[in-house]
Amino acid sequence: MTTTTTRFLIVGGGLEGLAIAWSLADQGETDVLVVERDTLCSGMTGKSSGVVRCHYGTPSLAAMSWYGVDIFTRATEIFGDDMAFQQCGYVVGVAENNVAPLEANVAMMQELGIDVSLIAHDKMAELWPGLHLDDFAAFAYEPLGGRGEAYMAGMAFGASARKLGVKVRQSSPVARLLTGADGRVIGAEMADGELIHADTVIVAAGPWTPALTAPVGAPVDVSAQRAQLVLVDQGEPTPLVPVLSDLAGLSYICREPNGELLVGNSDHALPQYIDPDNYVNRADSSTIDKIVMKMGHRLPDMPDPRITSSYVGAYDVTPDYNPIIGPAPVDGLFLATGFSGHGYKISPAVGKLVADMVLTGTTTLKNVDPHDFRYSRFAENDLLLSLNPYEGAGEMR
Repeated sequence: MTTTTTRFLIVGGGLEGLAIAWSLADQGETDVLVVERDTLCSGMTGKSSGVVRCHYGTPSLAAMSWYGVDIFTRATEIFGDDMAFQQCGYVVGVAENNVAPLEANVAMMQELGIDVSLIAHDKMAELWPGLHLDDFAAFAYEPLGGRGEAYMAGMAFGASARKLGVKVRQSSPVARLLTGADGRVIGAEMADGELIHADTVIVAAGPWTPALTAPVGAPVDVSAQRAQLVLVDQGEPTPLVPVLSDLAGLSYICREPNGELLVGNSDHALPQYIDPDNYVNRADSSTIDKIVMKMGHRLPDMPDPRITSSYVGAYDVTPDYNPIIGPAPVDGLFLATGFSGHGYKISPAVGKLVADMVLTGTTTLKNVDPHDFRYSRFAENDLLLSLNPYEGAGEMR
């Protein structure tokens, strides 16, 4: 039986695992092995809608996103790859019932140094011509936000990590985590029987995490929540416009590079859950009907609208819709999971946070408190919740 040794074993070759690998290597730790059960970024990374925003009611998440904005903006300089990031801006629009939390969140973000401001209806009409605005009461605008491609970001992290000496294996599923006589996690057994021994095992496997960690004494409450995305052709290409988070209509709209619109759901009152290995990869008819109604209201002058396609991804959600990033209750095991739809925009900060913590026990990320993301918060009934939640939008903010 073959045995391999490494200092850091990262289970999961998606965006977060590769960001962690790059950050470790960037800090000089190149004895790192990433194992991915399929091909890199073939899981939920490729289903991300790619929105870049800092608009959160949780200061640590807002600060992590702001760090991500800087990395995405400088991606060509850092990685030699622009990660397909387009700085088209990001707007949150709310009805009267959510003006107070919007103003409070903007003030909080401004205190963190984030470039965000309240804008009036006339400015919003300039940013996105043809949008029906009468049911909005207020807007918050982030000029440095926008859209990117999670797959492209993950592959850029991976390529840069490998250039620095990180080893990456694809088509390498983990059968189980290994523990020593004292219960410490010491590595993993692969599906082909190979044993990989590691000083630290970092599991960044999204909705596949619980099956790996529960048998070694680290149960994780992470479920795969269905996310349905619909692509709409207005009949002519949409000009460059900001990403819109429509909290009056509970949807979000992003311009695709080809001028189509990607429309997603912001109403999480009745979540649906899926098996991430076995689900129908298209939106259901009731969702498409809702999208048609919402788009007809928000963009009433579309010249010849039609649905061009749809697909389904999954958020790896925790009970408070925020990630677990930190040591597990079992020595030798570190968790980075449960990103709940936030993973793409915060991935550069996730990489740094994990690398900092496994190397030093803390982080130099500005305005980020690692304690917020600890594993134990659920048992302590001390959930990480928005300071200024939006009525109807759940805890996705």
